[in-house]
Amino acid sequence: MLAQQYGVISGKMTVSVNGQEYTLQQASKFLENPDRALREEVYRKMQGRRLEDRDALNDLYSQLILRRHRVALNAGFSNYRDYKFQELGRFDYNKEDCYRFHEAVREYILPLVNIINEGKRKKLGLDSLRPWDTEAEPAGTEPLRPFTNGEELVTKTIACFDRLNPFFGDCLRTMKAMGRFDLESRKGKAPGGYNCPLAETGAPFIFMNASGQMGDLTTMVHEGGHAIHSFLAHHLELSAFKEYPMEIAEVASMTMELFSMDHWELFFSDKNDLARARAHQLERVISIFPWIATIDKFQHWIYENPAHSLSERESKWMEILQEFSSPVMNWSGLEEYRHFGWQRQLHLFEVPFYYIEYGIAQLGAIGLWKQYKENKEKALSNYMQALSLGGTRTLPELYDAAALKFNFSKDHIKQLMDFVSTEMENGCT
Repeated sequence: MLAQQYGVISGKMTVSVNGQEYTLQQASKFLENPDRALREEVYRKMQGRRLEDRDALNDLYSQLILRRHRVALNAGFSNYRDYKFQELGRFDYNKEDCYRFHEAVREYILPLVNIINEGKRKKLGLDSLRPWDTEAEPAGTEPLRPFTNGEELVTKTIACFDRLNPFFGDCLRTMKAMGRFDLESRKGKAPGGYNCPLAETGAPFIFMNASGQMGDLTTMVHEGGHAIHSFLAHHLELSAFKEYPMEIAEVASMTMELFSMDHWELFFSDKNDLARARAHQLERVISIFPWIATIDKFQHWIYENPAHSLSERESKWMEILQEFSSPVMNWSGLEEYRHFGWQRQLHLFEVPFYYIEYGIAQLGAIGLWKQYKENKEKALSNYMQALSLGGTRTLPELYDAAALKFNFSKDHIKQLMDFVSTEMENGCT
């Protein structure tokens, strides 16, 4: 009940742009505008609006930490992190593996983020890159608009999935016929996006906050991947078998982001726009890793030190954030916003320790995409084979079924990043 208050607080956040009220999700489209002054204005309004609730969210998080720590102690654990790892069924990796993942991100992925950011700075012709510049295009280049409304988004996604495998398209068609989509952002709507499995019918429900941006396309195909997973596991006899580990669940969704790129011409008729969209996706694949490492490392410290003060929390957050921040980005004058940046991550409030999965799964998704580039039919078969097993196998066995390595060592991460870098250099063809 307490965790749900995060959605209540966040859902009320709006800003006014050009005399019109927008949710923060809707307002983010202005960050793609070629008018840099407008981007900065909207960015500051959005961050300023978040700051209005910083005390409420700090207090909410403190209450959650206190109660979670009490749960852990009552169950015989020394801290909530150790308790949660058991509750999540993390029997195939431990906190030390997470720490090694953090190190690999800093060593092998952050340098790639620096290259991406430097490329954006040069493309925009800027002396320094600011946080409101990351989604922008040079003057005269319109932002990517893959769809205009939720209905069009569903229609185009179904067509895209059909071309990959007709079964994928049928999954979404079934959901559409059953009214299982709530896609467009509106005032008062909770933030975020998710696929909610419904075990009785097997047809899940997709919730998101679309406003016509490129990121909404990514979210749709991501959640569509989750939906396919729900359908593929529905045949399993026991309900418990349909409860698969999150590390493989996110492989289902993140892989679909990459597979679906093959048919994004359905969203972008202009070849230049299509190339931009694919490049944007691959940049996102790389750029998300430092944020995953930041959030995960922050959680480890939070629950290892549950009695920390608010000032200690803020100080530790800034220390970790700086560790995984690109030096190419200029944050001068924006420190106050950064100090509370963790508050925009709903996972901290609603699903603690559910975030490292995105990093582990992204590695799996890249591995499957590498297979796809080599043999499309074999990769799709491996994908469906692994997802159809639901939770009937261990996590390493599920990865094996997809012909993947359950491995997030430095060497493995470096190999995958080299592959993605090559694809980016080749124009994502």
